[in-house]
Amino acid sequence: MEDTIKTLSIYESAQLKMIEEWKALEPSIISKALGIALEPIAWVVRKVIPEKAIQGAIDGASSLGQWLSDSKDLMRDGKVSQICDLKYKDLELSDKLADEVHNWAIGIATAEGAAAGAFGILTAPLDIPAIITLAMRTIHKIGMCYGYECKTEQDKLFVLGILSASGANSMEEKLAALTTLRTIEVMIAKQTWKAMAGKAAQSKLSKEAAIIGIRNLAKQLGVNLTKRKALQAIPAIGALVGASVNGWYIKDVGWAARRAFQERWLIDNNKIIDI
Repeated sequence: MEDTIKTLSIYESAQLKMIEEWKALEPSIISKALGIALEPIAWVVRKVIPEKAIQGAIDGASSLGQWLSDSKDLMRDGKVSQICDLKYKDLELSDKLADEVHNWAIGIATAEGAAAGAFGILTAPLDIPAIITLAMRTIHKIGMCYGYECKTEQDKLFVLGILSASGANSMEEKLAALTTLRTIEVMIAKQTWKAMAGKAAQSKLSKEAAIIGIRNLAKQLGVNLTKRKALQAIPAIGALVGASVNGWYIKDVGWAARRAFQERWLIDNNKIIDI
């Protein structure tokens, strides 16, 4: 690939602007006033779903989400023989593929949330791992739409970074997640991981970083998901809340994945250096 920056198409320029807007958008998982009002219920939810359980769900969902992300439909619809071909084909095509994946995930999340929400808080221990697994599957499959099969340790950290950005409770958390994503992009692009003392050192460092990332992410999602799930504890409206909350969460996850992989696609195609 050439090192010179290539000219952006009109479509790519429009998407670049949207990436910038997404990065600058402050997280708004729930209004502060409503958050305070629901804190007693959120406290109960946290007792039902402890941080350790969320950490375990994230750890297990990462591999499961990747395994559940089939690629045959994307290769067929993208008219490519292998997923990596989409990395250098056409951003608009990748966006269309991602839109279908995103909408499907929102539909599944909504249905699952309605079923779980009908039983109030009792199903939360099952609902949370299920929605986290769907979130991971959504990120992995959206990545495929842009030509990225996230199989390496670095890519797994990238996936965790996307999940962190989508579930941020504050602008500070979101900026930290975006910084992580950019750092990983730079390391992969410059192949600094290969410059380390052998593959063993690279793998060990990546795995240690992933463990730290999962621990921090569990704390973050513990706050984010309990706030989202608090109203679900009220049986009379549990099904409605469960459906809307799960659909809303996967919508956030999907957009985070789409914007992150769009940026990575633009960088790898020498369309931009950084945003």
